[in-house]
Amino acid sequence: MTDLLTKAEYAAFAGTLDLPRSPFIDGKYQRGSGPMMATTNPATGEEITQISTADADDIDLAVTKAREAFDQGRWSKMDPEARKDVLIRLCKLLTRNKRELAVMESVESGKPILDCETIDLPETIHCIKWHAEAIDKIYDQTAPTGDGALAVILREPIGVVAAILPWNFPLMMLAWKIGPALAAGCSVIVKPAEQTSLTALRVAELAHEAGVPRGVLQVLPGDGPSVGEPLGCHMDVDLVTFTGSTETGRRFLRYAADSNLKKVVLECGGKNPAVVFDDAENLDHVAEHVVNAAFWNAGQNCSATSRLIVHTSVKPALMQKIDARLRDWKVGDPLDPNTHIGALIDADHCAKVRGFLDSEEDGPFVAPVVVEVKANDARALDEIFGPVLSVIEVASNDEAVQVANDTDYGLAASVFSAGGRSAIRAARDIKAGTVTVNCYGEGNIATPFGGYKQSGFGGRDNGIHAHDQYTEVKTIWIDLNDPSDGDNVG
Repeated sequence: MTDLLTKAEYAAFAGTLDLPRSPFIDGKYQRGSGPMMATTNPATGEEITQISTADADDIDLAVTKAREAFDQGRWSKMDPEARKDVLIRLCKLLTRNKRELAVMESVESGKPILDCETIDLPETIHCIKWHAEAIDKIYDQTAPTGDGALAVILREPIGVVAAILPWNFPLMMLAWKIGPALAAGCSVIVKPAEQTSLTALRVAELAHEAGVPRGVLQVLPGDGPSVGEPLGCHMDVDLVTFTGSTETGRRFLRYAADSNLKKVVLECGGKNPAVVFDDAENLDHVAEHVVNAAFWNAGQNCSATSRLIVHTSVKPALMQKIDARLRDWKVGDPLDPNTHIGALIDADHCAKVRGFLDSEEDGPFVAPVVVEVKANDARALDEIFGPVLSVIEVASNDEAVQVANDTDYGLAASVFSAGGRSAIRAARDIKAGTVTVNCYGEGNIATPFGGYKQSGFGGRDNGIHAHDQYTEVKTIWIDLNDPSDGDNVG
């Protein structure tokens, strides 16, 4: 269990941070050729530091160094056990520096320090360690053939990977990308969200210290048009993995089509339902999970439960319990360990969220909101990405499943029911990549995470499935026939 500091101690610690201020290219920090970019504390509006950003020349340099490292085999051809040992050393360095990273992330993203210390950092380290441990335990295959041939099926690292990160879980999403990509033997170029560049830069520095060769993990700060788009269009990038909005995800498909047909993996938006049937038991348990699912990280979570689809017969009792639970959720200073909901990421996003609420308030904090809506209301259809739970009342369990599927998205869902058969049937019928029964969650590091419909494309994060998307599959067919036997054919 992490020993938390006081609010004053966290504030004092934040003042001691040695912040990275430039791209990390070819094993060292190098001043970027792009314009300076301010990174700001969302809770206070104060500038944290200025970061020099990457431009086209920096991107070309980083891609060249990534390709050079890959082709020379400094990482891609390293013994699997040696690669594992390097990533384990990285995990040890992350553990040693976890408070620094947690405070850095809280200050830059507005996330509560409680979450950064107890969820994000432990999960980040666990993710990288899990993929590291898998490196020398994933076997290739042989295929059934006749006696005259041997067919070997290999997975080889795909090459140069560009990882485009969101701002809502900077460290965790970094780990979800670099964990399996580095484990597979790829060279990785990370483009962090412009609002949250600091922790990715620091992790790259620690990775180099741990023994990740130069050129294998690089970080290019900057905005989407200046860095994200050029990486998506680059002719020598083999794969783009992106987590963020569906609108931006579409662009990466276009970039791939217009360049070298690079592979693209997208984890995009969600409008995730919690479906509560008429036989749901223990409504206190249901309320606890729904509140956590809807308001964790201020609802700035692609798998957040933003729709509560509840049967008429249990709705009044459940709503009372949800209201009671919400009283314990404190909104305020992210560096206060008693805070559950911190600041939204920036003023533009605050304005977007408040636009769904007709709110005239100002400032970086939005308190949790529960609204009752019809199934065709914009608040039931659009991804708000804020602390807003839209409640839709239904008259039957079948209607609940129908409403759950009435969306362009299909990332995650939850079903609450005492009937095992009906719960499992609903979990099968709901079109989403992860469906939990009588709880909220995303599975764990061993289970693949990604979406149906406009929530995902091209692959899955987490689990062994995540390794697959960073590899190419090759068949080697070996003829075992003796050529002197004449016309034997393998």
